[in-house]
Amino acid sequence: MAEQLKLIYNHSFFDAFISAIQKAMPEIESKAFLPLIFTEEWDNLELKQRMRHISKVLHHFLDPDFKKGILQLLEIYKHSKSLKMGTLGFEYMFFPDYIEVYGLDYFNESMLAMEEITQLTSCEFAIRPFFITYPEATLKQMLLWSKHKHPMVRRLATEGCRPRLPWAMALPDFKKNPDPILPILKRLRNDESESVRRSVANNLNDISKDNPDIVYNLVSQWKGESVEVDWVIKHACRTLLKLGLPHIMTLFEYGSVDDLEIGNITVHTPEVKIGDSLSFDFRLKNKTNLPIKVRVEYGIYFQKANGSLSRKVFKISEKDYGANEAVLITRKQSFKVISTRKLHIGDHGVCAIVNGNEFEMVPFQLK
Repeated sequence: MAEQLKLIYNHSFFDAFISAIQKAMPEIESKAFLPLIFTEEWDNLELKQRMRHISKVLHHFLDPDFKKGILQLLEIYKHSKSLKMGTLGFEYMFFPDYIEVYGLDYFNESMLAMEEITQLTSCEFAIRPFFITYPEATLKQMLLWSKHKHPMVRRLATEGCRPRLPWAMALPDFKKNPDPILPILKRLRNDESESVRRSVANNLNDISKDNPDIVYNLVSQWKGESVEVDWVIKHACRTLLKLGLPHIMTLFEYGSVDDLEIGNITVHTPEVKIGDSLSFDFRLKNKTNLPIKVRVEYGIYFQKANGSLSRKVFKISEKDYGANEAVLITRKQSFKVISTRKLHIGDHGVCAIVNGNEFEMVPFQLK
């Protein structure tokens, strides 16, 4: 089992981090800092709670005047960069959290600090309350950041304005109308940085969940610009592809299912115990003498708490099937207990999905 992320905040981490603090503020000693970190509640705190707790402890030692305190924090940040304790700087997200908690009334100072700090650890969560409080000024700042020389600052310009950023405050105005952020995405769609391009794709995927036509119109214009942009639009349309929308399937040049022979699913485990796997297969054949581009998926109809079924789509493959090529597609779906899905015993179902077209659902029982 993978180690819990929250365990990155251990004694070894803080021993190194305190050395960075003491270089910036020699008056702070570990015997004063550590007891405030490792309180009785510490072991029960989850990852984001630990980040918030650390930012509050830092606030205890920094100047209560934010304009002065943020300068002290930036000095600590500069010394922390040399520690190289992680590959992505994720463990230092309490720096932007400090700005989110204590800097909301200080727009200019907070923007300058985030521009610097995001180069080590992303400020994508911290920027969002500023969008709610200062929508026009924050959008203007993001447009400026989209031209920044540092890729992580440009990434913040796209990631920070995602309408549905996971584990973050939603931006309802952009869910309703994403037009204000489209200039950022247009500018960065062919960015030299892969992480920036991926962020553009993720932002567009967010938009597609509320405004699919806007995304379709954009990517239709961009298609074929470059290999990099084609990757962006494909990743941006992943939700629309799972919906099997005909105009999206046509955009990506998937063939007609009329030219394919799709056999019924055979379920080899009609009863599946929680912790085991569903096993099934089905046949697929190209009936023509020409190659056909085929996207193969399957859908699991999970039973919900109220007894109704809800489909989740899983991708199997995407490739060209040669003339008269036939294959047997086999798959297993795990029903191990995971934190992101609650399993309910009873009726479930599985179906094949080919080029966006769903075929007959075959039932099975979860025991």
